[in-house]
Amino acid sequence: MRIVFIGSGNLATHLSLALRAVGEDIAQVYSRTKEHAKELAEKLGCTYTSFIDEIDKNADIYIFSVKDDAISEIAATFCKNTSNAVFIHTAGSVPMDVFKDYAMHYGVLYPMQTFSKARHVDFRPIPCFIEGSNEQALDLIRHLAESISDQVVLANSEKRRKLHLAAVLACNLTNHCYRLAERVLDETQMDFRLYLPLIDETAKKVSEMSPRDAQTGPMVRYDVNVMNRQIELLPDERTRQIYRLMAESIHEDAK
Repeated sequence: MRIVFIGSGNLATHLSLALRAVGEDIAQVYSRTKEHAKELAEKLGCTYTSFIDEIDKNADIYIFSVKDDAISEIAATFCKNTSNAVFIHTAGSVPMDVFKDYAMHYGVLYPMQTFSKARHVDFRPIPCFIEGSNEQALDLIRHLAESISDQVVLANSEKRRKLHLAAVLACNLTNHCYRLAERVLDETQMDFRLYLPLIDETAKKVSEMSPRDAQTGPMVRYDVNVMNRQIELLPDERTRQIYRLMAESIHEDAK
C-alpha cells in the first residue's frame, strides 16, 4: 500500500520507519517545515513537500501525525480530493470523527508510547489502539497495526481520551517529577543517574502489583516533620505547592 505521512515529528518518525521496516511503501512526507520533511524523507528514501497542494494524491493511506489542532485544518483542505483513500490520525485525545465531513474511510491508530527521535523504540510491545469509520477502514488499520505491534486493541474515541489522559499522568507528569528531582540536585553536584536504580525498581514494582500497593515514603505515613523539612528545601513556591498537593493525594489514596 502506498502511504503518505502528514507530519514529521517524533511519532511520525518512529511509525513511518516501523512501517517501512515491514515492507510498506512510504511514498512521501509532508511537513510545514521543509527541513523537517526532508530529514525524515531521507531516512525513508521517499519524496517530501512543505506545500499541501503538492501532497501526493495517489496514495492509499494518509497518516496524520501532527498537532491535534492541525488535523482538521489539513483534512478540510486536502481530504476531499482523495475520496477513495483511508485517512488515519495517531492522536490520543482527538475523536475519529475529525475526518467525518471530509472523507468516507477514516480512523485512528494510536500507539501509546513516548517517542523521541534520538531513541530507538521497538514497536512490538507497544499497545496500539485502533478505530475505524467502517469495516474497510478498520480492516486496513488493523492490518497496519498488527504488522508492527503485538498488542492491537479496539478502542472508541471516548475510551481513547481516557487512555491518553492516563498516559499523560503515568508518563509526562512522572517525567516532570524526575525533572523536579534533577533541579533539587543541581546545587549538590550529584549526578541524576544515581537515581536510575530507584526509578527502575519503582517501574518494576508496578508490573507486579498495583501502584497503590507499591507506594512508600513519608507521604504515605504522612510524616509531617519530614515533609515540612523537605518543603523548606524546595527552590520555589510552585514546587512547594506541587509537593503539598501530591502529599495530600498520596496520603488520602493510602487510607
